[in-house]
Amino acid sequence: MPDTTMPERFLAGAYVDPAVFALRPDYRSLLVAVNGITAAGSDDTSEALLRQAEAAATAALADTPVDRVPHVAAWRDAYRAFGAKPQRTRNSLEALLRRAGAGLPRVNRLTDVYNAISVIHQVPLGGEDLHRYDGPPRLVRATGEEPFDTVTDGVTSVEHPEIGEVVWCDDAGVTCRRWNWRQARRTQLREDTTTTLFILDALHPVTDQALSAAADDLVDHLVSLGPEVTSTRRLLAAPTAPGGA
Repeated sequence: MPDTTMPERFLAGAYVDPAVFALRPDYRSLLVAVNGITAAGSDDTSEALLRQAEAAATAALADTPVDRVPHVAAWRDAYRAFGAKPQRTRNSLEALLRRAGAGLPRVNRLTDVYNAISVIHQVPLGGEDLHRYDGPPRLVRATGEEPFDTVTDGVTSVEHPEIGEVVWCDDAGVTCRRWNWRQARRTQLREDTTTTLFILDALHPVTDQALSAAADDLVDHLVSLGPEVTSTRRLLAAPTAPGGA
């Protein structure tokens, strides 16, 4: 379990392997560690934010098919680059946009907030229980040996990523498969989560400024989830990553 009183130290150990940047030099990841959250179920505030996100999705898709939304299309290309089929395993942003018309999921207010921010700002955004990490997060191309705990047909199971698949992992195994497709059960948010790691993913045409604005909006909503909420962030990018302006 990481020392959540020192989030800067935890984030300092995070990294993206150069083999991932070789696939997409424009990739950036903004990590946001948030502490002091008071866990609770969905409420009127998270409901209002989800409705705002559903309206934003309706507007975004009014004249544009979901697979042609610029950031969705960029992620589809990224998935193809490591051999995934985006029509079968959709990035988290596309999955939420496709669900928005029928209603985004209502889970708990923490999950509701980050799902809504993902849709409103059109960035893939994952939220995980930082207490359940074993070592810092790292984005790598899998060897195929890493364990990934999940549920298959209602039964807890352990899978392994494909060789070369882009995965987030820690010292205990995979925390998210296929970049931003499916999270592991071990680090998923729960009703008692108080310290969270959020991962915001960006490819061109999303700029660093737009990515930072999404994080700002996320934190602005999270400060209402506890009397002493604090946050720390770190941007991971290739040394010559495009798209900053």
